[in-house]
Amino acid sequence: MPKTIIQAAILPAPPDRLFDMYLDPVAHGSFTGAPVVIGSQPGAPFKAYDDMISGTILQVVPKRLIVQSWRAAHWADEDIDSTLILTFWPDEEGCRIELIHVNVADDDFAGVSQGWQDYYWEPWREYLEELQK
Repeated sequence: MPKTIIQAAILPAPPDRLFDMYLDPVAHGSFTGAPVVIGSQPGAPFKAYDDMISGTILQVVPKRLIVQSWRAAHWADEDIDSTLILTFWPDEEGCRIELIHVNVADDDFAGVSQGWQDYYWEPWREYLEELQK
């Protein structure tokens, strides 16, 4: 049965900057270290990590909310696409990104949960800290 991931990350940059970085393919690729295809309009395709992750932008509220369909290439055909919701909030340290990732394939729940830490939050934080030097 699909599961839901709920996480939050605090990163050292303003919400509007992080929002823009996520939707900009060059910036997104810079902080993840992998090429990405992404756009800022509903219907835009999303592909990352050599097409290991793919989906579509479903909704965007500028500077505040991103909703994507999302699936991993190794998920079984019978696994439904998941939905990723990212919200961007001001925080004393910069920005709090809240993530809700719904309908994650049960057998990949642990991997996707840890993957957000390993492939997004930590590299993004390190990238921002390096820019501040």
